[in-house]
Amino acid sequence: MAENNTVSYIIFTPGNHSELNQDEVLDFLFEHLDEYGDQRADIAKCMDYALSSAEGKGGSVVVAREHDKVVGALIMNNTGMSGYIPENILVYVAVHNSQRGKGVGKKLVQLAIDNTTGSIALHVEPQNPAKYLYEKLGFTNKYLEYRLHR
Repeated sequence: MAENNTVSYIIFTPGNHSELNQDEVLDFLFEHLDEYGDQRADIAKCMDYALSSAEGKGGSVVVAREHDKVVGALIMNNTGMSGYIPENILVYVAVHNSQRGKGVGKKLVQLAIDNTTGSIALHVEPQNPAKYLYEKLGFTNKYLEYRLHR
């Protein structure tokens, strides 16, 4: 566990998540991802994948708390690949409005980077102001992404 003033940070992994209140974190992410979020059920699938010890799955959930209240959360999934696709994908990161600009998001992402082996990909909408944080932390934008939805 790391601390930043009154905010504490905990990293949960497949072998270490018995203390994680998944519903609390899911509710937080669903509410605070704003227009960059997904359905709660999809966020739950992502968290289940991150905390799974099944072969080819795994990842981490990083939670920031202040006075026992969630003020930030991040979910990273392992991809099971390497080289042509990064080993990890940072899927969700959100910070409570009251904590924005105080370094909570940066600390969440930095802890995820520091506690992950291999390369990390992430998807960011062009208008998302968080893209500047990711660039400061060393992420680059090499590709455009196209999807065929079915």
